[in-house]
Amino acid sequence: MMALRSWAVRGTAVLALTACGVVAFATMAPDPHAEAALLRTATVESLPISAAQVLPSPEFYIREERFQRGDTVSAFLSRLGISETEIKKLARQRQLHQLRPGSFVRAEVSGDGMPRALSFLSGRDSLVQIVAEDGEYRTGEIGSPLQPRIVMKSGAIRSSLFAATDTAGIPDSIAMQIADIFGGDVDFYRDLRQGDRFGVAYEVHHFGGAPVRPGRVLAAEFTNNGKTYRAVLYGKHYYTPEGQSLQKAFLRSPLEFSRVSSGFGMRRHPIARVWRAHKGIDYAAPTGTRVRSVGDGVVEYAGMKGGYGKVVIIRHHGQYATVYAHLSRVAVRRGERVEQNDTIGSVGRTGWATGPHLHYEFRVAGQARNPLAIALPAARPVPPHELAAFQEHAEPLIARLELLANNSLALLE
Repeated sequence: MMALRSWAVRGTAVLALTACGVVAFATMAPDPHAEAALLRTATVESLPISAAQVLPSPEFYIREERFQRGDTVSAFLSRLGISETEIKKLARQRQLHQLRPGSFVRAEVSGDGMPRALSFLSGRDSLVQIVAEDGEYRTGEIGSPLQPRIVMKSGAIRSSLFAATDTAGIPDSIAMQIADIFGGDVDFYRDLRQGDRFGVAYEVHHFGGAPVRPGRVLAAEFTNNGKTYRAVLYGKHYYTPEGQSLQKAFLRSPLEFSRVSSGFGMRRHPIARVWRAHKGIDYAAPTGTRVRSVGDGVVEYAGMKGGYGKVVIIRHHGQYATVYAHLSRVAVRRGERVEQNDTIGSVGRTGWATGPHLHYEFRVAGQARNPLAIALPAARPVPPHELAAFQEHAEPLIARLELLANNSLALLE
């Protein structure tokens, strides 16, 4: 016998004939008066549920914060939720004073502000751990392998290299490497043009999934005035995709980045007030700025020398010599062997100087030459027996540069 069932859902009648498997639906408009009567008779009963039953208080929580510029150790620990009493104890821990702006700290803290453990990466890439034990704090430091990841970015020059890399979110240390890599072919003081482009693939070291610091440039490309230069890191040096060395026997500049305040050639002497030949390049920079050797060599002279003030003279291979004058500090001794990019002193205003700057001379066979115009000899290329290994290493990095270049051109179109 066929069964007949009915339901009422919000004023809608539903009929179902289940025996034959056929269902029929009939609807009718809901009665607003019936709904109102139902709402008037409905009651809401409060259940006695405490907050602890809904969300019990945790024994401890984990908080991660970056030490910011201007932070004190005490203020930073307070931001981690640590109680004032424990802050006073922790502030005596010598290791916490290694914190530098950008340091990433992980803290385990109880609900009442008692720290169980703190950990952060030191400047030596080791993991510092401070653990609470019996009301005291035990500190340890262990080796911590960082995980490098490759980041790819590109940009265009509007005013300067550093302005462009800032806009692209590229760290200053990477921008400095770009300037050093291409410094033998591009004068970043005078040759930049609006619209010059660059692309770079570089390392960022991670710890616990968080970025810690930038590493090395692995590959880079710079297009200056329509000419494109490419570089790939192989071993400790940078080479073109064909294996030619991009490292010159001499760097273009003894300062990592500055501006030319007086060029090579005739000028009115700032003290004597007469026209004289200026046999070097003057770089304006703050007192204390690092001065580096532009090439490998031996220190021929280091000390005071008349109008030069504190000066360093380096004899390089062949007939080359370089002079670095008006230094505030000399960091090498006569007879000492130096390598390219070694620190030899600091910018100052000793001798005949009206303000802090570096006077730099480049001499060939005893004659002063313009270091910004002279053709600099290149270092050795990839050895022939390593060329196949180099090309295998360089191919995927060049592919990354091409991807960046194509994307940049697509955005400009």
